[in-house]
Amino acid sequence: MPVSDRELASLAATHDIISVGMLADDVRRRHHGLQTTFVRVADVSADVDAPVSVPAAAGEVRVVGTPASRAAAVERVRQVAATAPGIALSAFSLSDLEELAAREHVPLRAVLEELHAAGLDLVAQAPVDRLRHARRSIEEINISGLVLARLTVDQTSSADPLPFLKSVVELQRAVAVIRAFAPLPRRINAAVPTTGYEDVKRVALARIVVDAVPSIQVDWSLYGPKLAQVALTMGADDVDGVSAEGESTEGRRRAPLEEIRRNIRAAGQEPVERNGRFEVRG
Repeated sequence: MPVSDRELASLAATHDIISVGMLADDVRRRHHGLQTTFVRVADVSADVDAPVSVPAAAGEVRVVGTPASRAAAVERVRQVAATAPGIALSAFSLSDLEELAAREHVPLRAVLEELHAAGLDLVAQAPVDRLRHARRSIEEINISGLVLARLTVDQTSSADPLPFLKSVVELQRAVAVIRAFAPLPRRINAAVPTTGYEDVKRVALARIVVDAVPSIQVDWSLYGPKLAQVALTMGADDVDGVSAEGESTEGRRRAPLEEIRRNIRAAGQEPVERNGRFEVRG
């Protein structure tokens, strides 16, 4: 049942985090039942001179960092694609690609099509608060044959999340291709710092408001197991950034795969491993 603007305002203002979380969990269960997906990611530097090492367990290889040039971006994608054939390959921030296209005076679509031809499957992230032309640029991803891995937030600009979340709803209504939304900021805004309480409430509100986006995502490597686990009880259903490395020096029980499964089960949910294309891994 849709939530009215008045009800949303009340939810955003309340300190009753339990009630907000319960409503968000209802929405989550409607979309996914008890299943929580996660992906093991191998990060690779955007530097064309850096070595490429991809663990066999990786469900996604992600080129991280800002490319120095269009040619460097294409070359790095080609290198990584050749090293890890068959593994979903994501790379770069859409905002960085926008800036790169503007700097080199070429259409964004031309850059995206070159990256796709070099072996890229997905644009790693689209920080919606940094995009010059959010709707147009996301549509260009789709037109060029690529997929957007996730919509992200670079930095929280306001203590009131509702106007921003409603803008995400309008964006999804326009483009209809956003598969996952990660509502927590990638960088801390010193002017608007948040607490763990505020973070999980933002996750819950995102699940309630942004109903048209299938998955609400939390980043395991960025926010850590504890916050991620709580977020799963507050509406999140997908965990990004789980390490693709094998057993740690502390033994099998502390290996990334065992740890993520254990944390998801502790949240009362069923872990399902996926790859970067959101396909379930056997």
